[in-house]
Amino acid sequence: MFDTLYSQVGAVFTGLVILLAFWKGEEPEKIAAGAYGLGWFASMLVQDDGNLYGAQWSMMAIDLVMLGVLGALVWKARRAWAVWATAMQLLVFASHVLMLVDMRPSISAYYFVINLAGYGVLLAIGVGAFWVWMERRAAGLE
Repeated sequence: MFDTLYSQVGAVFTGLVILLAFWKGEEPEKIAAGAYGLGWFASMLVQDDGNLYGAQWSMMAIDLVMLGVLGALVWKARRAWAVWATAMQLLVFASHVLMLVDMRPSISAYYFVINLAGYGVLLAIGVGAFWVWMERRAAGLE
């Protein structure tokens, strides 16, 4: 799980963004950060490192649930960051669908898109939490 420097740096970045969202964000940011954290942890538990070329159904299901959570936030919360996070998550899910319908991109491209889009979701959540924090400070509420 944390055997490479890349995964360790990613874990620290993920933890910091989730902490920022819970510390300074409002309810939509906390919901998104909580869902992302649970999905991230669940993905580490269910990933099949031995199955490099087949569809990973459990990972696909986790990403579909995350897409649903973010889609609900777009609909209910009306925040710009939620639209960006949902777009990135849709890209992750579309990558799973490509593997499912046997369109077989190279495995390195598949993992690159999933990882980069995952960081895009995380970045959007972090930016959303930061904006909410700055708006509260500008309003004198903090």
